[in-house]
Amino acid sequence: MKPRTRAEYRERRHRRLRRRVVGTAQRPRMCVHFSLRHAQVQFVDDDTGRTLAAVSTQGEGPLAQFAGRVTVEAARQIGRAAAEAARAAGIAEVVFDRGGFRYGGRVKALAEAAREAGLKF
Repeated sequence: MKPRTRAEYRERRHRRLRRRVVGTAQRPRMCVHFSLRHAQVQFVDDDTGRTLAAVSTQGEGPLAQFAGRVTVEAARQIGRAAAEAARAAGIAEVVFDRGGFRYGGRVKALAEAAREAGLKF
């Protein structure tokens, strides 16, 4: 069945990407998701199905100021916060899962900020 909406295209890209991208305990998968109002980053060990660390603009905390509209600058801040959360959880190296989103704009800004903060992709 041919996808008709942008969300269906993104979902198809994500399924295609997930065939190759698998996280382990030593190198977890860094999942990125952007909605219209929020951004989420999770570090997932696919072997056990556990989330090792997570950062989001939802709820309380310093990233809550970016809720409502996540810009490129906000994505940079989220990337830095994600790298700090990973470091706190003992994660140094990850596999990047862009979630079916194209690598550019907010996704690229988040990834580059996480790399600058010390995460290895």
